[in-house]
Amino acid sequence: MTGVRVLLADDQDIVRAGLRLMVDNAPDLTVVGEAATGTHAVRMARQTRADVILMDIRMPELDGLAATRRICADPDLAGAKVLILTTFEVDEYIFEALRAGASGFLGKGARPEALIDAIRTVARGESLLSPAATRGLIARYLALEDQPPAPASGVLDGLTEREHEIVALVATGMSNNEIADRLTLSPLTVKTHVNHAMTKLDARDRAQLVVIAYQAGLRGPRSG
Repeated sequence: MTGVRVLLADDQDIVRAGLRLMVDNAPDLTVVGEAATGTHAVRMARQTRADVILMDIRMPELDGLAATRRICADPDLAGAKVLILTTFEVDEYIFEALRAGASGFLGKGARPEALIDAIRTVARGESLLSPAATRGLIARYLALEDQPPAPASGVLDGLTEREHEIVALVATGMSNNEIADRLTLSPLTVKTHVNHAMTKLDARDRAQLVVIAYQAGLRGPRSG
């Protein structure tokens, strides 16, 4: 992968400076802009056509959640991926961020190499969601009193037995490699099944696949 364009959105100058230093040191990544507010982030996303936006949640004018929602809903920015930056791996905003269209999140305390890997992962169109984060996401969804509208009844019926099995494992936070080991398949085969399931369920990415599956009542692999 070459030439990944990155936009930094954080209201703290020192944080953006540190992020710029780490990103620009990677030969295949380039910082194409910075934003200190959510409103500015949306505007800069349109101006720079960044591939990945590193988005802080707590920003003035327009917070990162609302900014993410606007970016992901803009058809002209269909190729842009949002990677949420957070102080904690799972905080009160992660569920809403993923529902807004974010492709994943990363803790601000992550090591430089983890940040670079995360940007590359999201730029490839993959979701960045750790097992701990997935469990937190699921727990938060199940605890909601006012849950979002569920998909139409039987939405999971369109999945094959194998797709259903793999989506259930995705919902536990397992990676493609872990699922491949569990089911004695190749990682490429697992990825293909995941992509097919995402298409059938109209999921933007892996994170939203988990949300949709749980909204539709998925609790584990089919038995029998």
